Amino acid sequence: MMQLFDIIASAGLWAAILRIATPLIFGTLGALLCERAGVLNLGIEGIMTFGAMIGWISVYHGADLWTGLLIAAIAGGVFGLLHAGLTVTLGLSQHVAGLGVTLFASSFSYYVFRLIVPLANTPPTIVPFQPIAIPGLSTLPFIGPAFFTQTAPTYLAILIALVMAYIIFRTPVGLAIRMTGENPHAAEAQGVNPMKVRYGAVVAGSALMGMGGAFLTLSAFNSFFPTMVQGRGWICIALVVFASWRPGRALFGALLFAFFDAFQLRLQTVLSGLVPYQLFLMTPYILSIAALAVMARRARVPQALMQPYRRGER
Repeated sequence: MMQLFDIIASAGLWAAILRIATPLIFGTLGALLCERAGVLNLGIEGIMTFGAMIGWISVYHGADLWTGLLIAAIAGGVFGLLHAGLTVTLGLSQHVAGLGVTLFASSFSYYVFRLIVPLANTPPTIVPFQPIAIPGLSTLPFIGPAFFTQTAPTYLAILIALVMAYIIFRTPVGLAIRMTGENPHAAEAQGVNPMKVRYGAVVAGSALMGMGGAFLTLSAFNSFFPTMVQGRGWICIALVVFASWRPGRALFGALLFAFFDAFQLRLQTVLSGLVPYQLFLMTPYILSIAALAVMARRARVPQALMQPYRRGER
């Protein structure tokens, strides 16, 4: 019992939680923005994979880390534009289009990676983002090393969550996004162009997904391998429902999943040999499913989510 308390009271655990949560924060906010405007983006898994690859390739070939992150965001936006073209303009099934984007982006990532990087036993590496100690805060007992010695993209992800919460619920742009996701015809009657709003939300949301993938190669790790996203995109889709389409709750949900994941990794060292390690790997997903089942009962889905919009039709 004391060992479990020591794990929870460890600053290293909480620092790891923020690191693990960062790509989930980017991805969940991106998916949330798309769905607030009425578009389900199941292309997230592939977009994150491509963002991870193209961000790493850019830095590997001489770009600085921030440029790599920006290129990943642009690449994500391009795939978002493709998804929006299929679902918003053509009105195709958002499920099918999203899965198609995921398959295409994932496969294209591996293809481009193998074109540029020859097959090798040990993948080449880069120098990733380094932790930044916030002056005056990083020296605080426990709190400092846990929360104020993270890499720059982690701070950026938290800032984006706060800014998005403000924009969605406190600005005319956010009102237009919410109206489009609830009733695009009513939004049109108020002078809002639902097509443009959906395009903008999907492109911006996909850019955030690309940044989430790039975090894995530019900050969490220093190399790329095709399976490194490991289902994080699908977790983000579930976290949007858990958050009831609210950015603040999305931030909390990402941190909660990261807590489960970081905790099970440390628990393996305590109970090594006593419990099969596969059980530990299952734990974050089981607990997340349980939390999702509880929260989903009270979640209010945007009324026009997954409904194609045609001007003049009702």
